[in-house]
Amino acid sequence: MKIVQLLPELNEGGVERGTMELSRELVKLGHESIVISAGGKLEEQIKKDGGIHITFDVCSKNPLTVPLRMIQLRKILRALDPDILHARSRVPAWLTYLANKKLHIPFVTTVHGFNSVSSYSAIMAKGDSVICVSSAIKTYIQEHYQTEEKKITVIPRGIDLEKFNPQNLDQTFIEDFKKEYHLEDKRIITTVGRITQLKDHQTFIRAIDLLKKNDPNIIGLIVGGIREDKQEYFHSLEGLVKELGLEENIIFTGSQNKVAEIYALSDVVVSSSKKPESFGRSVAEALALNTPVVATNHGGVLDIIVEGGNGFFYPVGESEVLAKTIERCRNLEFDGYHYITANFSLQKMIQSTLHVYKRLV
Repeated sequence: MKIVQLLPELNEGGVERGTMELSRELVKLGHESIVISAGGKLEEQIKKDGGIHITFDVCSKNPLTVPLRMIQLRKILRALDPDILHARSRVPAWLTYLANKKLHIPFVTTVHGFNSVSSYSAIMAKGDSVICVSSAIKTYIQEHYQTEEKKITVIPRGIDLEKFNPQNLDQTFIEDFKKEYHLEDKRIITTVGRITQLKDHQTFIRAIDLLKKNDPNIIGLIVGGIREDKQEYFHSLEGLVKELGLEENIIFTGSQNKVAEIYALSDVVVSSSKKPESFGRSVAEALALNTPVVATNHGGVLDIIVEGGNGFFYPVGESEVLAKTIERCRNLEFDGYHYITANFSLQKMIQSTLHVYKRLV
């Protein structure tokens, strides 16, 4: 089959990584994989893995340019003549839906998040087949868009169990990373994700402040890139760190490629999102490396964390509860790798997605 995936950009984020991984695995299985986006740092990886990337503006939300871009996209799709179109975000979905009206190519959408309920967001429920990344997302779109049961398939995001395998870690990177950030003999509490208000880094920082009172060796590791439009928010976090006197206890590492190694060297991983996560990829990845996770108690993570088994939940914004819950992780022991293998593997995701494609074709 020839599959075209469309998403706004190819930078950081779960949608981007999921697109890249699906593209790679499709190529391995002998399919032709094409990704259309406005580009980004993962573009080269798509090509290295044997996929094709076409740079096209499926990112801009300017309604005045939609007619022209729709016509241009139709020309691209007509030339490609794919078997499947798979849109992963609202702007690409709308452009694809409009461009495809005369082409009639099977159209798949993946609902990755709890988008605001509107006619704009409704496009994600208009696919010939609609993939939801968790049961929570399925319930959400059925409630708000009355999507037919027969069109929906729940496919959790798959974890790459070669990359997120305790046996396959880059130990040299781990040693060098610890030296670079002076993490030897420290208790490392980590949060991973783009620097944005929705990730609620303030609550994380305040929890580290509370933990520091009893454990001066505590380190709060904040791993994630900072977009230009989030610089002001980032500076406010730096101000909070200074105000609390945590300059030696909070480390901003920026974006990191070796995220598996960072999960593995951490004692606890925290997912403090204010908004419900549609799935909680970072949670599953950390668990695969046998690192306990504390997460806010809503969204897709409710399907992943076993309370008291491999992690705990806490209420949004409650830094005192978060600090106490992090302490509860000290005695947790579990086989996270086999748990994730059985429930959230990349291979399971690929096979389920291919089943959706083949059913439509």
